[in-house]
Amino acid sequence: MTETRRPAGLLLDLGLAVVFALGVAVTAVMIADSWGTRYAVPDVLVGVVVCALALARRRGRVRAAAAGLAVAAVAVGVSFVADLPQEPGPVSGLALAVLVGSVVRARPRRTAAAVAGAGLLVIAGSLLTSLDNQHGVTAVTVLDTLCWLAAVAVGVALRRADARARAATERVRRDERLDLARELHDVVTHHVTGIVVQAQAAQIVAARQPRNVPEMLAAIELSGADALAAMRRVVGLLRDADDGAPASPGPERLTDLVARFGRHGPPVRLRLPEDAREWPPEVTTTVHRVVQEALTNVSRHAPHAGSVTVTVDQSPDAVAVEVEDDAPPAPARVGHRDGYGLVGMRERVHGLGGTLRAGPRAGRGWSVRATLPLPARTPR
Repeated sequence: MTETRRPAGLLLDLGLAVVFALGVAVTAVMIADSWGTRYAVPDVLVGVVVCALALARRRGRVRAAAAGLAVAAVAVGVSFVADLPQEPGPVSGLALAVLVGSVVRARPRRTAAAVAGAGLLVIAGSLLTSLDNQHGVTAVTVLDTLCWLAAVAVGVALRRADARARAATERVRRDERLDLARELHDVVTHHVTGIVVQAQAAQIVAARQPRNVPEMLAAIELSGADALAAMRRVVGLLRDADDGAPASPGPERLTDLVARFGRHGPPVRLRLPEDAREWPPEVTTTVHRVVQEALTNVSRHAPHAGSVTVTVDQSPDAVAVEVEDDAPPAPARVGHRDGYGLVGMRERVHGLGGTLRAGPRAGRGWSVRATLPLPARTPR
């Protein structure tokens, strides 16, 4: 499957392309000077093919590495039989290192070990052919060996770094699910308590005003439906953080959160809907947590922000919350505002059927916006 290249990956490939082109040109000139022009042609062809495979590795890392190693192995044999300059040459060795390191980093252990072993066999074949030609251990063999060692070392290091990052992300998601489990207890308690109170009231009313019992039973039914819907949503999040978010409905607790942040950070302006109706507990806690995480990111990564705006909008079917700051752009902010905290937020927001967007604003500042659907309340 084709892999999507990020801007950093594109810049890396452009840099490699420049290095490969310069390397092929320099090697061709050196071989032409010492061996003759016609001897440079095979090395250039091998170098161009292997370098092209290295640049196209994201279309299939294992296939590209296997093809590159096969080309290099054939080139080793041909150079020995035809008495050509030793293969793989310096540029081919560098391209093979990119291919091997790419597989070692991103593919299963057995596949990575097989590709690394095949690269070592190519180097061993090159060494044997140079010894048979009584050239001894040449500089080309030494360079190829160093490139192979660097590829394996860097690939293993990046593989471990990727594993640590995945483990950290999984810990964040697990912690978020534990928090949701605690909230599930609060949600169930909140709804069931209301149902019990309404049922007790219905017993009293049944003795004094029997005609009002159907209305009260309908209210109990609605409360039960709300409880089931809330539990389904929270349990759904559990299947697929110390300032706890409130379990009670409504946006009023955001005022306390913003006030606490304003005591040690830039001033915060809070905009709430004028006619906000009650929110389900899982929506309330998620809005609270999104605001909390966004304000925490402002204090960590945008200390020079002059002000922060928290805006909560409500429509009949959704709640939208957006946190914006006006901090000036800085290199340190790139790639750090969308950290593990927002991983947990995405887990929660997407589980409720909402959307979460975080990124730089036009001009200056940063924005985090979450939209959460509100369930319809209709008696069954």
